[in-house]
Amino acid sequence: MSDGLRRRVVITGLGLVTPLGIGVPKTWSAILSGQPGVGPITRFDASDYPVRIAGEVKDFNPADYIEKKDIKKMDTFIQYAVAASQEAVDDAGLKVTPENRDRVGVYIGAGIGGLPAIERYHKVLLEKGPGRVTPFFIPMVIINLISGWVAIRFGARGPNSCAVTACATGNHCIGDAFRIIQRGEADVMLAGGTESVVCPTGVAGFAAAKALSRRNDDPEHASRPFDRDRDGFVIGEGAGVVVLEELDQARRRGVRIYGEMAGYGMTSDAFHITAPPDDGVGAVQCMEKAIQDAGVAKEEVGYVNAHATSTFADKIETQVIKQVFGEHAYRLPVSSTKSMTGHLLGAAGGVEAVFTMLALYQGVLPPTINLENQDPECDLDYVVGQARNASIRAAISNAFGFGGVNACLVMKRLDPLEN
Repeated sequence: MSDGLRRRVVITGLGLVTPLGIGVPKTWSAILSGQPGVGPITRFDASDYPVRIAGEVKDFNPADYIEKKDIKKMDTFIQYAVAASQEAVDDAGLKVTPENRDRVGVYIGAGIGGLPAIERYHKVLLEKGPGRVTPFFIPMVIINLISGWVAIRFGARGPNSCAVTACATGNHCIGDAFRIIQRGEADVMLAGGTESVVCPTGVAGFAAAKALSRRNDDPEHASRPFDRDRDGFVIGEGAGVVVLEELDQARRRGVRIYGEMAGYGMTSDAFHITAPPDDGVGAVQCMEKAIQDAGVAKEEVGYVNAHATSTFADKIETQVIKQVFGEHAYRLPVSSTKSMTGHLLGAAGGVEAVFTMLALYQGVLPPTINLENQDPECDLDYVVGQARNASIRAAISNAFGFGGVNACLVMKRLDPLEN
C-alpha cells in the first residue's frame, strides 16, 4: 500500500493488568520506581516444583469489571483482558454507538489461553464424569473469546479477530489492528494481549523445558535481563490493551493523543521451535521492516523496549540491535521491563506497548532492574536501576516468540502542532 493511501493511526487509550498493579497509574508508577513484581507462587502448592516463583497479578476482583453471571463463563485470561479493555476505553473517552459500532473492532490475543480451566475441568471429568463439565467450558478456554467478550461488552461490530503467536502475540495483535485502520476497514480498534497460566501444568511445562529461573530463594532478583548470572525467565500474567484510532477522527473527538502507531514488522526465523538463530537474522529483518514502514531514520529512534527475557537470547537481541543500528546502537537507550513484571507471555507485547508509548509521551525511560553483573556480550546503553528522563522522537517495542515468530512495533511522538 502506498504511503499516500495509508491512513495515520494514533493511540488514545491505555489499559493494564499486571503483577505490579491493576491499572495504568499504579503499574507505571511501580515501573518507574523499579519495583519488582515477582514473588513466591500462591495460586497452588508449588513446594515440590523445581520452580516456585512467578509474577502473579494481585488484588484482582473480576466483579469490579464483569457481571457476576458472566464471571463463571470466562477463564482468568479473558477477565484480565476485559478489565484492561475497560480501562483503555474509559481512558480514550470512547463511546460505541449505533452510528459508529460497525467501525469499531477488537483484536486481542493470548499465547496459550485457558490452561487453568482445562486443568480444572479435566479433573472434574475424571472424578465426576462428563455430565459435570460446565457447558461454558469451551468458550471459557478458546482464545478468540477474548475479542468476542470485549466486542459484546462494548457493542463493537467491526473487525474481530486475534493472533496466537506465543510471546509475540500482543505485538502481532496491535500491528494487525494498526493495518486494519490504515486500510480503512475500521476507525477504532482495541488491541493487545492477555495471559494467565500460572498454574501447575503451565509452570511444570516451562520448567521441564528449562526455560524458567530457579532462583526460588530470591524471587525479586530472579528476572535479570542482560545480566551475566541470568538463568531463565520468570513466568508472569496480566493484560495490556491499547485503543488505536484513525488520526483525523481522534482530532475531531478532541481527545488526548499519546502518540502515533507508525510502523510494524513481522518475520519468521524458520529455524527452531523455541530458539532463535545465533545471527538473529529474522529479528534483524523484522526491525528493519518496522523502521522502514514507520518512515523514520534510524538515528531518530531514541529508545528500545527489548524483548529481553533474562535468558541466553538476551545476547542475541543485543547483537540484533547492533546490526540494525550500527554505531547508533551504542547511543540508543535499551531496557527490559520484564525485569520487573516477569515474562507475561502472550500479554507481554500488549503491556510493553503501553510502557513504550508512555515513555514517548512522558519523556521518561523505564529502567532495567537486577542488572548487577553485565554480560560482556550485552554491551549497549541499558537504562539500569532507575528511570531516565529523555525527550525522544521514536521508540521500538520488540517481541519474539516460540515458533520463530518476530514482531516489532515503532511508535512516534506527535509534534505539538499535530496533537
